[in-house]
Amino acid sequence: MAHVQKNSRLPKLHSTRDTRDRIDLVTTETFGTTDLKADRITYHPGDTAAAHRHPDCKHFFFVLDGKGVLHAEDEEIDLASGDVVMLDEDEVHWFENRSDTDFEFIELWVPAPPTPTVWVSDDQCTWAPNT
Repeated sequence: MAHVQKNSRLPKLHSTRDTRDRIDLVTTETFGTTDLKADRITYHPGDTAAAHRHPDCKHFFFVLDGKGVLHAEDEEIDLASGDVVMLDEDEVHWFENRSDTDFEFIELWVPAPPTPTVWVSDDQCTWAPNT
């Protein structure tokens, strides 16, 4: 049986740290699974994430639109539409949008993270529901 979540019912959030937007696609709330977690992230021009890591899962990214920079460990990698990335468990990373257009990607965690994100510093990101 197909399980469908209409876009209008998906949780939409915004960053309390900058202007990023998030749509939760696959979560325990949307599909009742812990096999993976997925969301769609939009970095608007000038947005950056805080350095962090995920100890118990691999982290994948598929760039949908725009250009951005991935900082992973000691690397700085330019990304563009169509690029796919995999980060190993516990790999410190963060993104930034240096361009003048939106940078959008789908991110997946496999399995869904059983433990919370670990922030490298006190500079953390939280998400709040859109009103």
